[in-house]
Amino acid sequence: MNKFNPKVDEYFANLNKWQAELKKLRMIILDCGLTEELKWRVPIYTDANKNIVGINRLKESCAISFFKGALLKDAKNILIQPGENTKSGRWVKFTNRQDILEIEPILKAYIIEAVEVEKAGLKVPVIEPSDLIYPEEFQQKLDDNPALKTAFDALTSGRQRHYILHFSGAKQSKTRTARVEKSMPQILNGKGLNDR
Repeated sequence: MNKFNPKVDEYFANLNKWQAELKKLRMIILDCGLTEELKWRVPIYTDANKNIVGINRLKESCAISFFKGALLKDAKNILIQPGENTKSGRWVKFTNRQDILEIEPILKAYIIEAVEVEKAGLKVPVIEPSDLIYPEEFQQKLDDNPALKTAFDALTSGRQRHYILHFSGAKQSKTRTARVEKSMPQILNGKGLNDR
C-alpha cells in the first residue's frame, strides 16, 4: 500500500517541471514498499532506515537514483554513472513519462534488487585517500603544518577524497595553491569541502 509523506507532497506541489514523470516514479517506488522521506530537499526512499533510491529533477531530464547502483547487476544496461568520480550511485534518466512506463517492470526489479543489496550489507569498495595522489601544493602544506595534517587525517575518508579531487582538478599550480589555502580553515575546523 502506498504511504505518502506530507513533506514530499509539498515537494510535488511546488514542481513546475517534470511533475508527471516524477509522480510516476514516486508511485513505482512506493509500490515496492519503500518508506518515503524528504532528505536534502528531495524525495528519498528507504528500507529499514537505509537509503535505497531517490528521485531528482534535473535541467534537461529527471532521474531515479540508486544509492548503491554500482552493486546492481544492471542486466538491461540502463544505469548511468552520474560523474566520473561517483563510486556508488547510479541513475536512470527520463525526458518523458512514456519512457518510464516502458521500463516500469525493470525499474521495480532494480528497486527490489537494491533493497536486497542493502539487506545483505554489501558495500561499494572505497578508494582510500592514501591511495590518491596528493597534489604537490597540498602535500607541502601538510608537511609544513602539523595541525593541518592532524585535522585532515581526522576527516572522514569521503571528505578527504573530496578535497583531494577538488585540489587535483585545477590545471595550474597557482590555482591548486589558491584552492588549498582557501580550504585550510575549513579543514582545520573539521569540515568537509561543502559543509557549512
